[in-house]
Amino acid sequence: MPVLLPAAEPSEDTRVGAPEWREEALAKSRKAHLLTDRCGQEAVAMWQPKDSVWDPHVAHHLCRAAYIEPWRFRVEMLKGGGTVEKPPPGEGVTLWKSKMKPPAWHARLPLPLHRDARAMQTAEAVLTHARGARLGRAQHQINVQLQLLLRQREATDLRLSEVRKGLLINKQSVKLRGYRPKSEKIPDKADSMLTWEKEELRVLKRKMETDMEKSETLLKALASCRDALGFYCKERLQAVELMNQPLDKVLEQAGRYSWVDLTRAPTPRPQGLKTPPPDHVGTFTPECARALYEAKRLLMESKETLAEMAKNETDIQKQQLQISDRVCASLAQKMRETLELKERINMTLGLMRGTIHRCTKFNQEMDVTRGLLKGPLSKSHLATREKLNRPLVLMHQKHVGTQLPEAARLVQGTDKLQRHITHAEKNLKELLATRDDLTWSLNCKKIGHDVDYNVVRLRLRQRHPHVYFEQAQRLVNNWDPRTPPPRSESNESNAAPK
Repeated sequence: MPVLLPAAEPSEDTRVGAPEWREEALAKSRKAHLLTDRCGQEAVAMWQPKDSVWDPHVAHHLCRAAYIEPWRFRVEMLKGGGTVEKPPPGEGVTLWKSKMKPPAWHARLPLPLHRDARAMQTAEAVLTHARGARLGRAQHQINVQLQLLLRQREATDLRLSEVRKGLLINKQSVKLRGYRPKSEKIPDKADSMLTWEKEELRVLKRKMETDMEKSETLLKALASCRDALGFYCKERLQAVELMNQPLDKVLEQAGRYSWVDLTRAPTPRPQGLKTPPPDHVGTFTPECARALYEAKRLLMESKETLAEMAKNETDIQKQQLQISDRVCASLAQKMRETLELKERINMTLGLMRGTIHRCTKFNQEMDVTRGLLKGPLSKSHLATREKLNRPLVLMHQKHVGTQLPEAARLVQGTDKLQRHITHAEKNLKELLATRDDLTWSLNCKKIGHDVDYNVVRLRLRQRHPHVYFEQAQRLVNNWDPRTPPPRSESNESNAAPK
């Protein structure tokens, strides 16, 4: 293979041109070459990091490989024998696909996006001023507490309506038991339990009303604090309303701090900064400090109030249910006692009915006996053996000492029989009067049992959550057990005890 040799320079003796002319041309060439190298190095140096060092005696690709070697992920051994690749520590943008983490690079010249970067920096400064006092976060927390307080007030108001409905049910129970007979209106433990229930429900009602008043005052304070925070926050956001959101804000809303490889898990958020001291000309003014202090105080107070209201609501619900169960249990006990007395009275009436029948039959037999003792009612009915002037009597009574006791004995027997008949009739009248009294008492017991049963049934139906306070109120105001309900109020008649 032929080898090309460089052309040999002609000697000075064979050159035609003048040496001065040649030296001038070579000087210009060397000057241009030096200028080209210097400008190239300066142009490249403007776009490379400060800490990059290029060795003129080492190839370019080897210098680059040595420079980016610290950027590559490191392989670490795990305790179980496995390996894991982790980026090097320090600041920088992590390139997960390339498995590199180059350090932060600061350009020496303004980049093409310099104007946009400065605008973003200005917007970030304005947003920092707007967020410096953390007014938006405090306003959001106040709004959350307002919503929680409103929900709790709704629950408390519902429980208060249940307590008021319980008072109306108690009033209706007392009103319904007032229609019992007079003999059944003797004060008993059931009446005492109804009175006790009324007092307990009044105490619960006052407690719930106190909670409602306290929550209303707190609600007004929270609303006022929210308006103040909104005013101060709006005052600081006047410069932000006409400005686009910077890229950092968009990334922060997405939970990211880099726009590289957005499919990976987000980077953990750093801890927020502490609240700065109040400054009249700074971000955190004394007005903001007072508003935030008031918001903090109201937040703590509202949390305690919410916990207390929730606890009171649960306790009152259980207590009201226990009170109603105790009253229903006392009424059920009274019903059992009334039923037992009804059975005893009914048994007594059965025994008296047999005695009255026997006494009546005996009185009738005594009347027949008295008629037989009195003798015939007419002279035509007289028989010979019934006359006191018959021959046997006249012959025997000729002497004074031979008087027969027939007449005296007849008079005495008739009188004795008459007295016995009178006494038997008196006893029979007493038995009949007692029977009527027991019958009336039995009817009263039956009415009392039915009334108590209707009261328990009414209480169990009216305390159901599907029955509202207005329905119970209409029932108390418009319904009368002694009169049938009007046709236009068929709904109320369904709730009334039958």
